Amino acid sequence: MELSAEDNLRLNVLLAQKLQAVRIDESKMTVHALTDKGEAKVVLNPNCKDEKYLKEVKELLSTHVTGSPGGYPVFISRWTRMGQARDESLQQLLLLGESEAVVAAVHAPGLTDELAERAWWAMPTADNARRMLEKEAVVQGKTGAVLAEFLIEFLPFEEDPHVMIDSVRLVLQPGLISEEEKQKLWIKAKNKRNFYVGFLHAVPDALPVDAQSHASYQSVIEKIQLLIDEGNPYAIMLSRILSAQGQAFVQTAQLALKKPSNQEVVESLLNAIAAYFRSIKPKTYTTDNIEVICDEAGCKCNASEDAALKAVLDVVPEMKEMIRAMLVLSCLSVALINPVFSQTDAIGTMMRKKIKHITDPVLDQLSILTGK
Repeated sequence: MELSAEDNLRLNVLLAQKLQAVRIDESKMTVHALTDKGEAKVVLNPNCKDEKYLKEVKELLSTHVTGSPGGYPVFISRWTRMGQARDESLQQLLLLGESEAVVAAVHAPGLTDELAERAWWAMPTADNARRMLEKEAVVQGKTGAVLAEFLIEFLPFEEDPHVMIDSVRLVLQPGLISEEEKQKLWIKAKNKRNFYVGFLHAVPDALPVDAQSHASYQSVIEKIQLLIDEGNPYAIMLSRILSAQGQAFVQTAQLALKKPSNQEVVESLLNAIAAYFRSIKPKTYTTDNIEVICDEAGCKCNASEDAALKAVLDVVPEMKEMIRAMLVLSCLSVALINPVFSQTDAIGTMMRKKIKHITDPVLDQLSILTGK
């Protein structure tokens, strides 16, 4: 079976141009193309069932782009062998008229801002926007702000809490949205607590919340300033958590941990908290028992093997309980909740009851850091 003479001619005329991307609207049987001169389209006139006709169209595109009618499945195997990140390969993916090919380009490490702009024209979906905003070249380019604006507008329609967190985390990267938009997102977090987790991941030291530094901040900083200047990790972390920004982080973590909506949110939240304290995470520790982690953190504070830790405690012994709490929080991971989650798919209130023996100790440690 062949394409109609009219379509064959019009498609070949289209392919003779310098194409940047191609998409096919299968419901309207129309081929759209982005060229260096603007957009063009060919309305198809099928002479058989639409599905078979579209297959012929895609074979024509593939033959023109890759020299083989095999389309995306054949091209992707070749592309993989070529190393996946060559710009020429990514450009070709966007010319096949295949949604899977666009997704492959979007996920590629070598995606540039220019190619991201073309991919967005070809397939403007929220998931594609998120994947492209994981690329520094896109975030720094002109396409990044466009993708961020789309994700913010689309947030009210997202139903998956983990996806909400991902979107918030990505749009909060520097330079993508204004301070006004950031404030609006923060306000919405009061009713969408999952947003808080995205903030904790993206801007842990720049949360838009009016928090006061810890009551001990000034006196402690005066005592440990020399250790901070020397790069002592415990002194640096102590000054960080006692600051207004650090107290804002703790307060936000408390809000997020009180009513997580599902298991993925809990996992992401624990990872965000642990990442904040990663600079003082012990080299070895128990991963799957919060009580043992608390005991081990206490023992570490009482021992003298860690010279950096001992140096801080010698200067501010009154901060031992706070440092212990920070050590505990640095050890949080999904290993703590896996034994529970592997046995249940509960969400909401039921899930929170099942992990209360884990979240309550974590909340206790956070309370220690605020002194409240």
